[in-house]
Amino acid sequence: MKRVVITGLGAVTPIGNDVQTFWNNLINGVNGIDFIKSIPTDDLPVKIAAELKDFDPKAHGIDASTVRRTDPFARYAMAAANEAMKDSQLEVNPDRLGVYIGSGIGGWKTIYNESVKLEKEGIQWISPLFIPTMIANIAAANVAIAHNAHGPTLPVVTACATGTHAIGEAFRAIKHGYADAIIAGGTEAAVHPLSIGGFANSKALDRGNDPANASLPFDKRRAGFVLGEGAGILILEEYEHAKARGAKMYAEVCGYGNTCDAHHLTAPDPEALTPAKAMRAAIDEAGGLQANDLLYINAHGTGTPLNDKTETKAIKIALGEDVARKTLVSSNKSMIGHLLGAAGGVELVATALTLLNGIVPPTIGLKETDPECDLDYVPNKARKADVTIAISNSLGFGGHNGTVALRKI
Repeated sequence: MKRVVITGLGAVTPIGNDVQTFWNNLINGVNGIDFIKSIPTDDLPVKIAAELKDFDPKAHGIDASTVRRTDPFARYAMAAANEAMKDSQLEVNPDRLGVYIGSGIGGWKTIYNESVKLEKEGIQWISPLFIPTMIANIAAANVAIAHNAHGPTLPVVTACATGTHAIGEAFRAIKHGYADAIIAGGTEAAVHPLSIGGFANSKALDRGNDPANASLPFDKRRAGFVLGEGAGILILEEYEHAKARGAKMYAEVCGYGNTCDAHHLTAPDPEALTPAKAMRAAIDEAGGLQANDLLYINAHGTGTPLNDKTETKAIKIALGEDVARKTLVSSNKSMIGHLLGAAGGVELVATALTLLNGIVPPTIGLKETDPECDLDYVPNKARKADVTIAISNSLGFGGHNGTVALRKI
């Protein structure tokens, strides 16, 4: 089997439109959640979100023509992929380069706008580019075109687990020899009245009006997640290929778990056995925990009442109580909100940087501990720690669970 490493990172997030800005703000506990500015909110039940700030496609190498024929979710993926490829300095046979980039929904804005045209103006006014602008695979297609990737390409759609599953499946493709490198991650542009209405009416979103106390993973005051947007992209590369060209390596991808609760459309199974199995599978594939390992978990940590206690329980089942209590756990969503299909990609960027830099990002806003959430969530302030192995969890609607394990190089 082949070894797989990360040789490039790209991120477009609510706390930075490049990796370095994102990371600096993440470890400094900067909150990217604020009142929504991109759309009117007078009639919306939720008025806060984690939006991108000052995102300029041109600054990310995306020309005006491409902007006109793409939905924001595709542009975010292209921007992050451009940064990751530049960072990696990857040179590879196009037939051995793939793209595994998914989105939870695809083109929210495009779907809505063209539906309005149909209703108000008639079918003849629907754009001929409607379908190739909104479909969930088109971000991957645009990235493949931009970077001449002719190898295996597999856009994944598993709701909030999309980015994690895309990276996990890319890892497997390289490990088993189907590609030398894959551009992998997730993207989403869901800050829109349609998505806000749907999530709010299903009682998933926090309805408060205090951005500083809106996304509260593991806190007993938590009342729902906060919508975020952006993209996180990693360049996964076969180890010997990367070594031969002298590439820098952020971390080794060494394990992946993929399970399904098969329990409920939106609620996690309170028994927490299947997310625990995904974590255990990823850790076992990574060679298990050694005596000198320090484990970090980048939690799904949405800030919903059910998710956080279920994930905490799953961590204890997967690791055992003693190891779980020695493990560092934190949620990036306390600062960037929930990026849905992009969450796993962005959070794995953060996880790789945690291993590289020996700094664990905090869970900000954690002030009132929930008795059912009783692990070390690195509250409010980043912590220096020589983490040797890390896992990143994603738990999606439909019961989709994904975990990717990384090891320090």
